[in-house]
Amino acid sequence: MNPVKRFRRGLVVGKFAPLHRGHEQVVRRAEAECVEVVLLSYSKPELAGCGPERRAEWLTRLFPAARVIVLAEPATSLPANDADDLTHRRFVGRVIVQRVGGPVDAVFTSEAYGDGFAEELTRCFREIFGAGVPSVVHVEVDRVRRLVPVSGTQLRTDVHAQRAWLDPRVYATFVARVALLGGESSGKSTLAARLATEHGTAYVAEYGRDVWAAKSGRLERDDLRAIAEEQVAREEKAAERAVRFLFCDTTPLTTRFYAEELFGAVDPAVERLAGRPYAHVFLCAPDFPFVQDGTRSDAAFRQRQHAWYESELARRGVPYDVLTGTVEERCARVRAVLTRLLQEFDQR
Repeated sequence: MNPVKRFRRGLVVGKFAPLHRGHEQVVRRAEAECVEVVLLSYSKPELAGCGPERRAEWLTRLFPAARVIVLAEPATSLPANDADDLTHRRFVGRVIVQRVGGPVDAVFTSEAYGDGFAEELTRCFREIFGAGVPSVVHVEVDRVRRLVPVSGTQLRTDVHAQRAWLDPRVYATFVARVALLGGESSGKSTLAARLATEHGTAYVAEYGRDVWAAKSGRLERDDLRAIAEEQVAREEKAAERAVRFLFCDTTPLTTRFYAEELFGAVDPAVERLAGRPYAHVFLCAPDFPFVQDGTRSDAAFRQRQHAWYESELARRGVPYDVLTGTVEERCARVRAVLTRLLQEFDQR
């Protein structure tokens, strides 16, 4: 039997920049006590690495039953983060009236301002909906941060070092996916594993190769779509256990190549996934002797595939670096690029 909820509608407001365990604690309390939970997020200015699209993704993934409202300029005129409390309270009241269409019964916070916030929301709702609207109740959750001693400001100094305070699904969005492309026998698999070890993170193996081996090379058209979708699913799962980077041994762009090569046509789903963005792309050059493992074509095919990648990446406007030389030389080149990449990625 479901317990009777204390409130009909509850509200949690925050920058959620980033969404951390402390925020989760407040929202879970609201979910436990309310039939409906409204999550409202806005920030002016936006904070590095925590833009509105990311915040909306975090909130909807972790709290699928909640009503998520993420506001951003220029569509909405937002009060500055350093505006006075009354300005913010009245802004939130107007947003709830306009977006929700009715009052909230409780506001959940871990802040000292919660009582005054609830009082101003009560005044606003009574002005719009009538004097009979009940007072908004403030529910305070761990204001001294004893249970979850963390803040967004603290996390933004180094989200990677403090990732334990984030749900893996949230932290995964800070992980830079690094794609390794190249023809058959171009060293991608060896390099992916080596880079993951060097950087203390995870990598995603080429799923299509497993399917090819399991089916003795007799693929059907539908297999290509399944391969592309599973490759992406494995990337997303691996990102939850990665640290800073996730090295991806091929991408759905590879699946697109084989779809065209084997069947002369590309499934729309494969075409869509082939455009999946990566933080950076490295193309492994075919500059060492071809190794036949029983599943590959030949050196001429490898060279043709490499040329296709060069042409296709250029056509799509995707920047990339070509890796040449030994595994050590390739790792050194990747290391140099990733130092710059991490700084850029964290500012998105």
